[in-house]
Amino acid sequence: MKAYLRVDDDAEDDLIAGLVKAARLVVETASRRVLVAQKWRLLLHAWPPSRSIALPLSPLIAVEKIEVFDEAGIATPLAADAFEVDSLQDPPLVWFNATPEPGRSRHGIAIDFRAGYGPAAEDVPATLRLALKIIVAQWFENRGDVAGVQNPPPEALALIAPFQRPRL
Repeated sequence: MKAYLRVDDDAEDDLIAGLVKAARLVVETASRRVLVAQKWRLLLHAWPPSRSIALPLSPLIAVEKIEVFDEAGIATPLAADAFEVDSLQDPPLVWFNATPEPGRSRHGIAIDFRAGYGPAAEDVPATLRLALKIIVAQWFENRGDVAGVQNPPPEALALIAPFQRPRL
């Protein structure tokens, strides 16, 4: 990022790191995708009537486990053959073959999954990385100048557009 901004010293490293983090959140929000691998937990009160659920984040790396909680709050993991995952679908889908009823009425089911393009920034598609750099550069160059900042700038939105997920 410093090379893109043409910054040679270390005096503004903290500022640049903060801008990168904020820009990542902007790109993730605009695209409705997770960039770098993250762990998430989705809590459900009950099984969906359709016995399937669209996961709210993509790209899906893996569903790590699905647990059902009893009245005492003790989790029992679903067996691997109790559900199927379609990670190629967008949004990713999980179909449930066996659905034991949770013992509590709130947050009785937990789905632990990982989403993102991969563990490193280099795993993120180049156009999304460039969109992030454009946003950071705009914020870096227009610090304190609210009139000079568009969130995100149109050229960044154009790079993000092909990756935008449909709203659930």
